[in-house]
Amino acid sequence: MKTAVIGYPRIGALRELKFAVERYFRKDLPKEELQAIASELREEHWKIQKNNEIDFITSNDFSFYDNLLDTAVLLNIVPNRYKQLKLDVFDEYFAMARGYQGEKGDVKALSMKKWFNTNYHYMVPEIDDETEILLVGTKPFDEYVEAKNWGIETKSAIIGAFTFLKLVKFTGKKTIEDSITDIASAYSDILSKFNDLGAKWIQFDEPALVMDLSEEDIILFNKLYENILSKKNNTKVLLQTYFGDIRDCYSEVIAMPFDGIGLDFVEGKKTLEIVKSFGFPDDKILFAGIVNGKNIWKNNYSNTVDLISELGRYCKNIVLSTSCSLLHVPYTLKNENGISDDYKKRLAFAEEKLTELSELKKILSTSNPTSAAEYSENQTIFNESRNCENANVQAVVSSLSHDDFIRHPNFEKREKIQKKELKLPLLPTTTIGSFPQTPEVKANRSKYKNGSITFEQYTAFNKKKIAECIALQEKIGLDVLVHGEFERNDMVEYFGENLDGFLLTEKAWVQSYGTRCVKPPIIWGDISRSKPITIDYAVYAQSLTSKHVKGMLTGPVTILNWSFPREDISLRDCAFQIALAIRDEVLDLEANGIKIIQIDEAALREKLPLRKSDWYSEYLNWAIPAFRFVHSGVKPETQIHTHMCYSEFADIIKDIDDMDADVITFEAARSDLSIIETLKEYGFKREVGPGVYDIHSPRIPSISEIKEALFKMLEKIPKEKLWVNPDCGLKTRRYEETVPSLENLVAAAKDVRKSISA
Repeated sequence: MKTAVIGYPRIGALRELKFAVERYFRKDLPKEELQAIASELREEHWKIQKNNEIDFITSNDFSFYDNLLDTAVLLNIVPNRYKQLKLDVFDEYFAMARGYQGEKGDVKALSMKKWFNTNYHYMVPEIDDETEILLVGTKPFDEYVEAKNWGIETKSAIIGAFTFLKLVKFTGKKTIEDSITDIASAYSDILSKFNDLGAKWIQFDEPALVMDLSEEDIILFNKLYENILSKKNNTKVLLQTYFGDIRDCYSEVIAMPFDGIGLDFVEGKKTLEIVKSFGFPDDKILFAGIVNGKNIWKNNYSNTVDLISELGRYCKNIVLSTSCSLLHVPYTLKNENGISDDYKKRLAFAEEKLTELSELKKILSTSNPTSAAEYSENQTIFNESRNCENANVQAVVSSLSHDDFIRHPNFEKREKIQKKELKLPLLPTTTIGSFPQTPEVKANRSKYKNGSITFEQYTAFNKKKIAECIALQEKIGLDVLVHGEFERNDMVEYFGENLDGFLLTEKAWVQSYGTRCVKPPIIWGDISRSKPITIDYAVYAQSLTSKHVKGMLTGPVTILNWSFPREDISLRDCAFQIALAIRDEVLDLEANGIKIIQIDEAALREKLPLRKSDWYSEYLNWAIPAFRFVHSGVKPETQIHTHMCYSEFADIIKDIDDMDADVITFEAARSDLSIIETLKEYGFKREVGPGVYDIHSPRIPSISEIKEALFKMLEKIPKEKLWVNPDCGLKTRRYEETVPSLENLVAAAKDVRKSISA
């Protein structure tokens, strides 16, 4: 019995990579020092895995920003607009990731989309008609050699050719069909290069195989790998899948000359059934994904031993593996000093999952697995009660009826009432919620948490910042204001801190994109609200201005999707518990005079099942009602906003409409405003605010650029229904970028407002 890890977190135990890269962005760290820090992190990560006796350790799971972007650069897939900047390769890479604005030009970043059903987001490569696809980079080979020099043999992980082509964006006349030969040739060259280096294994990651596949998709997969594997020599090839099962192409996969096949037995609902039905070739190794790479709960060894015992009847060679890369869980429990052992003993972050693999290898290598000490210790934990239930919450959720999810009157009537009540101009301007989180803002929170300042001092500082923020927005000329969210570390973690039933961590950071990291709370038990959360700051902000200030909340589905969920109750029940708590907050905001309330559902699409046949039965049939329940009790004149980001919306636009919000803002700038065509085609009736500029980039949009976007929107969206706003919250930006960007946004809106009112 051997063990494998698909990938390991790259940010470091204390986010060392994040801070180093951001220092490089600020020109506070030379490139050579950044690369040295990266090398130290890689060495540390490899050695941690080696010390835990992992047999198949991965290289090339490291990235300065994103692995799919790395693959594009490796294959010479760099759009001309970045090449024309004449930057060195390193800065050209970051220009693609973040955009560039400087003496050498002004270009936007590549689009960003969510990575399958995770909270990680990737950069979308672009292939135009001039793109010449060929192997030009050396990163995976360099890192393989680097590990080898430390005495560690690794399998290099490369995003597979099929998944790459399914995720890439074609911007010219070229199609996937036109690129098959070149892509296959480049991947064949990768394989040959590793063979020349003496690599024992290479890992091709193909998560796209777990999605709904058409006959054309399967033909594409076959064409690619028939060519790629035709020159396979001594280096063995692992085809690694994750995030689900490969029911549509299993027979094709096992018939190909792969040496190993990685299957997900955690999220792959039918993986075991498929293996039992079709068998598994004796000449291949099954890399069985049995340790959950996306959640933080300890592995139940009893279930895993039973599963491997069952698999052993159909598979001759089995390697114990993670279900996906450990990129999606925090680094280690060792830095969690604020969590008691009663909690920690039930948790496993990335480093602890290595221990689980090591212990399972030992357990399954004995003649009687259930007699092993590690097995007994594990079962003792699972036999203990967690004491996490709230009978009152359960009773309310179980008693909900159809009428609890319906808001009256209907949207058309509410819209007329709200326009009369709110008296906003055409093309009202606003922001999505947060303002820059400066070092002093973060320091104020830290001082309060460590007890060095009182609650009164903490809130006095926040109110001072709120007053400054309101004054700044009024000076800029925004129509609907926000309080700035200076009390909030994160849009989900903040509510986790203020609702009962959550477990909070200190250092459990997970990478979301680039250098952006989040610290998802853990849903430990039943959720309830014991006190108001946002009321005081919202009411204070509103007292400072005659303009409307939005109450800012995070919706129940996003709180659930951006937390680590329980495994002992359904996601539906958990979502409804959170919805019940947020509903109380909504009604309190309204009762305290807040007339516009934004309930963000940034992650609505986050956990949409990868197979369309599961969308309603497993998700949308409770996710949409959970949001409706939150606002169904407010008055007609109270305007409900929501915000969505990082997603493609065309295929669920009807469901977004069914959320019954009054105003919906979308992330749109990086996707070239493609959402507006979808809204037009569907006949979307809500008021909408497609983002007019990208806040994930430091570049400042010009007035003319924003005006162009607005005129493009007005071709598809009635002027009475269009809002003007950035793509997302501004917490990650600096004021030096934020203020001129918002000034240009307001100026553009006023210019367009004049032209359409003339």
